Formats: sequence, C-alpha cells, structure tokens
Amino acid sequence: MKKGKRLLFVMIIGFFIIFAWWFATGHAMKEAQNKRADGNYSIAVVLGAKVNGTTPSLALRYRLEAALSYAESHPNVTLVLSGGQGADEGISEAQAMVNYLSAQGFPENRMIVEDQSTSTYENLVNTKKLLPQDVTGITIITSDYHLARAGYLAEKVGYDWDAIPAKTPKVVEAKVRFRERLALLKTWIVGK
Repeated sequence: MKKGKRLLFVMIIGFFIIFAWWFATGHAMKEAQNKRADGNYSIAVVLGAKVNGTTPSLALRYRLEAALSYAESHPNVTLVLSGGQGADEGISEAQAMVNYLSAQGFPENRMIVEDQSTSTYENLVNTKKLLPQDVTGITIITSDYHLARAGYLAEKVGYDWDAIPAKTPKVVEAKVRFRERLALLKTWIVGK
C-alpha cells in the first residue's frame, strides 16, 4: 500500500473511532437522564461540585436546588451529601451543601454527610460505607451530563439507581460535556 493510501486509511479509521466514541458517550449520557426517580428509593445521593471559598458554585447550587425540590416532594427520602474538600475550597463540598440546605429550612435529620471523597467513584464507595447493608438502590442527584458516569459507578459498587438531573450552567456547558465524554470513556475502560 502506498504511503498516501495508508495515511488515508488511518485517517478514515481514526474518524470512525472518534465518531463511535462520540455517539456511544452521547447516547449513554442521554439515556441516563431518562432514569427519572419517583421516590422509590429512600436514599438520594447528592454529588458534590466546586465550592468557591464557602459558597456553592453555580453547578453545585443547581444540584442542591434539584435535591431540595425532590426531597420536599418525597418526604421519605434522606439526602446523602457527598464531597470532600479540595485544596482551593474553604470547606468541604458536603459542608457547603449542609449549610445551603439548612438555610432553606431542610431538616438536619434528613441529611447524611460524607465529606471525605475526592472523585465520583469515592463519592459512591464512601456513601456505601455509611448506609445500612439492606440499601440496594439509590437516587443520584447530579448535573445532567454527569449521570451516565455516576450511574455506571453506582452499579460497580453494587447499587441499582435512578436519577434526578440538575441543569448545567450554560457558561461551562460545552466544556464540561466534552470533558465528561472523555471521563466516561476512561471510566468504561478502567472501571472507576
């Protein structure tokens, strides 16, 4: 095969690999949002996001608004607030969530704090350690684009799941959706 034809062949194969990755991750991200929670599970895990000093970022605030609305509609649901403290954060993501929900009048006895995790995988592993062994299913509350990976990891740690998608801030939407496609592919390959 001549050099030009070989290069063309490699480019075509590369294009199809990229197309397959883009399609598969996009499909998974869309499907995860269809697993809408209906109050069936008594535990809802709110996954952390950036804290600016002690204030929830817009992404975290959207997750908290979704969690508050869902929990108010389903009084049987307890929220697990899951997220550690990054080097550039004044408090843990979990503590920022407690502060926000408490300020909205949400009862403390319906909150469980998990403040050690630094990744989505750790969110779910550490949450599992805090819950009774008979809990087999959870509701995941996180940004819409993040649900596929969070759900995949929930299954890896042994949970059935449904979801409440929170909206994504428009200002970062393109960037985080692209980055999430890469993260989802990595998770499918390495398992966490």
